[in-house]
Amino acid sequence: MGVPGSRPRPRLGVFKFASCDGCQLTLLDCEDELLPLSGEVEIAHFVEASGDIRPGPYDLSLVEGSVSTPEHLERIRRVRAESRYLVTIGACATAGGVQALRNYADAAEFRAAVYAEPEYIETLATSTAIEAHVPVDFQLRGCPIDRGQLIEVITAFLAGRRPDIPGHSVCFACKRRGTPCLPVSRGIPCLGPVTHAGCGALCPAYGRGCYGCFGPSSSPNMPAMIPLLRSDGMSDEDVLRLLHTFNVNGFSAIEPEPGDEVEPGVRRPGQPS
Repeated sequence: MGVPGSRPRPRLGVFKFASCDGCQLTLLDCEDELLPLSGEVEIAHFVEASGDIRPGPYDLSLVEGSVSTPEHLERIRRVRAESRYLVTIGACATAGGVQALRNYADAAEFRAAVYAEPEYIETLATSTAIEAHVPVDFQLRGCPIDRGQLIEVITAFLAGRRPDIPGHSVCFACKRRGTPCLPVSRGIPCLGPVTHAGCGALCPAYGRGCYGCFGPSSSPNMPAMIPLLRSDGMSDEDVLRLLHTFNVNGFSAIEPEPGDEVEPGVRRPGQPS
């Protein structure tokens, strides 16, 4: 209850679909930032944090997870209808997540291999991003998302401005922290040139090539990236495995198609010689 005559606080809703809860936990980990924020907003729906669930409408809804079941299809439409702004958070919500590997195989076979009684499991043949079903106002990438970027998104929407989230690649972050380029200096395959920044180039800083957990950057050059990976010793099968992880839907959407010019004599991953 607010003070009579005072301005009502903006209402925040946090919703989970098919996911591991990691991005919601990132929000909970923002302890120091959440304390002052909780005084400025009404956290009306956040099952991960509280059983005090209040109905919409919501000024800002954060949605984690992909649409993977018939029930999800109905629920995401309700959430969208009750939300002034809807922001998707994490690889599952923005690209379908690792569970979207089913999109490129037989989902029934997966279900039978995982569950003892698959006939009781209601699932869709595909796992898709939230924006495939309802309009989305902003997408925050990562597996999991970055806490600093999350706070920026929340405060930006509550302040009525566009979030200041860069769309450039991980390579920029490597340069900022003085990390030598792994492909150039050590011949280590790395997806940094085509991956959305946000992690702070954590893996390259410790000598491990980026594996794309933040999904494609705003302008990825895949026809140049794939030959680079192959020149660093990766087979076509290795390249496919590298691209088909947390953001398989995102990277698959920009892989060069058979017949596209990549580089003279270079094949697309999986393309017969």
